[in-house]
This record gives sequence, C-alpha cells and structure tokens, in this order.
Amino acid sequence: MIINWLVRALVLLAFLTGSAWGQAPQGALVKVARAEMKSVAPVTLVPGTVVSRNDARLAAEVEGQLRSVAEIGDRFEQGQVVAQIDDTRLKLLHDELLADITRLEARVRFLESEEKRFSRLAESNLAAITQLEQTRSDRDVAIGDVAVARARLAQNEDQLSRTRIMAPFNGVLVERLKMPGERVGAGEMVVRLVDQERLEVVARAPLEYYGYTQVGQDLEVRAGQRTATAKVRTVVAVGDENTHQFELRLDLESGVFPVGQTLRVAVPYDLHREALIVPRDALVLRPEGQSVFVVNGENQAERIAVTTGVGAGDAIEVIGEISAGDQVVVRGNERLQPGQSVNIMNANGGL
Repeated sequence: MIINWLVRALVLLAFLTGSAWGQAPQGALVKVARAEMKSVAPVTLVPGTVVSRNDARLAAEVEGQLRSVAEIGDRFEQGQVVAQIDDTRLKLLHDELLADITRLEARVRFLESEEKRFSRLAESNLAAITQLEQTRSDRDVAIGDVAVARARLAQNEDQLSRTRIMAPFNGVLVERLKMPGERVGAGEMVVRLVDQERLEVVARAPLEYYGYTQVGQDLEVRAGQRTATAKVRTVVAVGDENTHQFELRLDLESGVFPVGQTLRVAVPYDLHREALIVPRDALVLRPEGQSVFVVNGENQAERIAVTTGVGAGDAIEVIGEISAGDQVVVRGNERLQPGQSVNIMNANGGL
C-alpha cells in the first residue's frame, strides 16, 4: 500500500516537472517587451548633490526681543509669519507720531485762517502786510513739519511691519537659530526655511566632457538602488582652472530625493549613436554567461547569448543575435530553459 502511494507521488511529480522524461517544463508564464533601436551615448558617473532652489536663512530686520518662533517642521506659504519680534516700543512711537501730526495739522489750519484774515486787512492797512508775510512763512514751515512727521510715521510703520519675519516662498522650517525670549539685532539670523518642491541637482564633471552635455538633455541620476531622470537646466561654460571641471545643474522632481542627498549623475562622454536596447530585467546572469530569452513564433523561449554596452536608464544596450522588434522575456525568465513553451501575460496580468 505504501509502495503504491510512493509510485503515484513520483509519477505526479514527474508529470508536473517534466523531468521524468528529460523534457523542459511546459507553458511557463512570462512577461515580454520589445527590443528596439535607440539613440544612446556612453556615460560616466560623476558626484552630485540635491539642493533646493529656495533655501534661505531669514534674519531680523529690526532690533528687539523675539516673541515667537515657529517650530521645526512647520510648513509655510509665501507671506505667512515665521517669527515675531516684540513691537511694543514701535507701537508707542506710532501713537506719538500720530498725535504730533494732528497737532501740526491743527497749526496749519490756524495759520491758513490767519493768512485769509491778514489778506483782507492788508487791502486797507499797510501795517498788516508784514504780518501777512510772516503768517505765510509760518504756514509754509508748518506744512513742511507735517510732511516730515508723516515721513517719520511711514518709517515707523515700515519698522512695525518688519517685526514680523515672513516666509519669502513656500517652504518648511528646518532650523531655529534663535529661540523665543532672546534679543536679536538687525541682521541676525533667526530661522532657516527650505523649499522642498523646487529642487535641482548640482554636479561637476571633467572639462573634456563639456561638449557632450546640452541644456534640455535628460540625464539619469541615482542613489543606491533608486534612480530618476533629471533635465539639464544650465551648463556653466567656465571651467574651474584648479580642478578642470565644469558645473551643471539639473531640474529634479520633488519627492524623489531629499535635499542634501548625495547621488551620481550619468554624464555622457561621447557622441550619441544608434544601439539595440532591451530592458535591464531581460538580462539573465548564469555561470555560462549573460543572455536574454527571445520568444519565437511558436511561443518557445530561445536563449541568446549577449554582451552589454551602454546603459540608458532602465534599459541597456545588448550585442548578440537579436533584432529590433524581437520579444524578450522580462519577467519569469529566471527559471526558463531553452525550447520551453511560454504563455505571455498581457498588461492586466492575464494571458
């Protein structure tokens, strides 16, 4: 009885694996992609750093005691208050200046009425002419005093507005350089605000590669296993005479890498050329060497030995007996055997 069960189990196992008759497994489920010709260039990796295009240390513009400072990690929109300096003294001065203006305007009104009165008297009394001229002079001086007082009031209001340190752009507070209660002078740094949405990569490459990098070009950037594509925004044409390098800056989408991330930038060092490209996932690495599996017209996997060339993001150049348009296996190729039948998955995971 036990022997019969063992025999049945062995037969079932042989049927499932196909190894009992030396046959390859049948109907492997795979996903494929097309090999294609693409313009590529050989690249070298140079160091780069992610920076924010808006990274500012905000300073106090008036002297005083800090009443409040926002917390690290707080997010602000442009124009919102990040820190507040005590404004009591400036508000008292503001009230004083308003009262002074009221007094000076009252004197101007009095002198204007006196001028009208002396003007009527001067028509019949020559002695009133001197008083008329004096009154006009005093009125003009009083008008000037009002202008000076209003200018001082405007300066005071400007100083009052500067007691509020406001965000010059949308960003996140990443550093508190002063704490509430501390006294600051004009020009002293209070907080650091960083825009985490507008990012760029700053990199430096050898001068001999300068002619192969153009504005608008998409370059691959990577940090560890993470990769992304960044567009060249500017190339600084003047190289450093000490290091013999030029600088390039690339626009980077937010959320891919944090500010301060060190990464590598793939900079071309030769002209572009046409090459046969397949996804990197199509490569199969085995002791006998690199290869890719191509699905033929009979839905069978053919193993093609290849050598690799220039990388292009998630794709790579391959050299071997492959043509543009061939279907290469990109998923399910780990255990494929030459000549094995395959079932091709569609985009939805079905057959």
